Amino acid sequence: MNKNISNENYNKYVSEITPKHNCFANCIRAFIVGGVICTIGEGITCLMTDVFNYSKDDAGSYTSMILVLLSVILTGFNLYKKIAKWGGAGALVPITGFANSVASPTIEYQKEGEVFGKGVKIFTIAGPVILFGIFTSWLLGLIYWIVTL
Repeated sequence: MNKNISNENYNKYVSEITPKHNCFANCIRAFIVGGVICTIGEGITCLMTDVFNYSKDDAGSYTSMILVLLSVILTGFNLYKKIAKWGGAGALVPITGFANSVASPTIEYQKEGEVFGKGVKIFTIAGPVILFGIFTSWLLGLIYWIVTL
């Protein structure tokens, strides 16, 4: 094989193997998947308020917990990855995507043991989100405190 490939040939090769994406189709798929997730969440909330007579706040809490549980179950059966691959950001942005990002490494590294497998890998993706979320909350709280003095 020729290791001295020209820039022109290399660029042609890269353009041939680079997957082509249809932005409009990706947006439609994300809209559908995100809409289905939100519709399921709204259905759970209506069920909690209308059938079980929970307050809106309590129903919202239960809805979040149930959506996280469903996401972890789908991750365990390796179905959430397929949903996320088809729906893109529509599956990764809601709370279900966050639950998937925590559960997925835990499932993948469970053979490494409790501490060095699950314990170390559980926050590989979610850790930075939690860290910067807490830091941003602290910073905004400090700014609010200074402004209201």
